[in-house]
Amino acid sequence: MDTVKLYTSSAEREVYENMAALYAIILSLEYLERAFARDSTSASEYTAECSKLLVQYKSVSQMVSSEELGGFTQKYRLNCPAAKRRLEVGVPSTVEHSSAAGGASANNAKHVAKVVREFITTMDTLNLNMRSVDKLHPQLSDLLQSLNATGFLPADFKWKQTFRDWLIRLNKMKASDELDEEQARQLLFEVEQAHNDFNRMLDEDE
Repeated sequence: MDTVKLYTSSAEREVYENMAALYAIILSLEYLERAFARDSTSASEYTAECSKLLVQYKSVSQMVSSEELGGFTQKYRLNCPAAKRRLEVGVPSTVEHSSAAGGASANNAKHVAKVVREFITTMDTLNLNMRSVDKLHPQLSDLLQSLNATGFLPADFKWKQTFRDWLIRLNKMKASDELDEEQARQLLFEVEQAHNDFNRMLDEDE
């Protein structure tokens, strides 16, 4: 019985190895999401591992440029709804969803300061015409995480969903891709509006 070779060159071999790595990352992320949902892993452990897998996926998926997530999972019969959702958002569940509780107090002072800092940094980034995904995605992720950590904000604070939507949009792009002028202007407008609303809520809470 003859052995069937999947590749005939080192280049082809690298493609198959990257596809195998991509498969393993998606499967690992699915198991991690399920474990976190069952409370089988701590939030800190989950966040660290999930962040690592998301970075690995971004890196490897660019090497397998012909394969999109939906097509890849269907082609190789990967049943991974939780992983697909996480990859679509591009940040761990602990960042996407607020886990903070309690009112605005001295305990929230450091979180408020961090939110303000993240707002200013994001606006400065856009005002300096830095529009690439690899610049904006981590910045928006940090901003959303800071908002979630601030306990006095309501869970339905509308700008949280706005920034989640932007993260999903950016996550579908390549790291080197850039927002066009209209997109960047809209994002800056929404960040400024969110900043104003945040400051108003601070004033009302005093």
